[in-house]
Amino acid sequence: MKEYSIGRTGHVLRYHDLPGKEMPILFIHGLGCAGSFDYPEAAVQGSLRNHRRILVDLLGAGYSDKPDDFGYAVEDHAEYLLEFIDHLNLGPFILFGHSLGGAIAIALADKCRDRLHQIILSESNLDKSSQGSTSGYIAGFKMEDFIGQGFSGLIKDSRENGNGMWAASMSAWLPKAAYLISKSASEGGNPSWRSVLYSLGCQKTFIFGENSLPDPDVQVLKEHGVQIEIVKQAGHSMAWENPGGLASAISRGIQSAK
Repeated sequence: MKEYSIGRTGHVLRYHDLPGKEMPILFIHGLGCAGSFDYPEAAVQGSLRNHRRILVDLLGAGYSDKPDDFGYAVEDHAEYLLEFIDHLNLGPFILFGHSLGGAIAIALADKCRDRLHQIILSESNLDKSSQGSTSGYIAGFKMEDFIGQGFSGLIKDSRENGNGMWAASMSAWLPKAAYLISKSASEGGNPSWRSVLYSLGCQKTFIFGENSLPDPDVQVLKEHGVQIEIVKQAGHSMAWENPGGLASAISRGIQSAK
């Protein structure tokens, strides 16, 4: 694992940087997850092995620093990731984002259009949090109540409901970080992440897990020029449920942009 100290704050971002001669792929994880937890198995699949693969743990998550004085909104994450890709001198590169990490990926893409080759999203947030979503549930708390009781309760309920992998990963988060990014998701982007995605000039791919279908966005996204890929035998947590299938879907998206 490597470290990058963010210049304006000194907070440390930690990440894996797997070597490869083909175009770099930057992986951005979602709420309650971590790049170091979600993507190693997918990243080492044969279909992606020749690419340079960068797996970040966002601030507040995984092995990265968890400062109490950071904002943690979607735009806040996008800002330091822009500095990070400048540090790595990335370009052109492929940007992958899952779930709420997809909103961060879209916000980042908007800031680096000139060097972004392609964006690939898996069941990304495109609009403000929907009713019944985890981020919407978290945002419904007062912050002090979520930090004091809601966070531990959410992890306990997840374990009891058979979602132990997510509970294990979420338990490494700073509760305040989970709350503030969820609040950001519930408010949505301005302009919306969906409209920013549609405006990007690069190749765009959106991945669904087979078990998440049907979804009306399959047709809507197609109508806006977004390529659709499906991961068989998987739902929203496709990186854990079928990492080989996710890697193949990412690879098909990359091939379509050549």
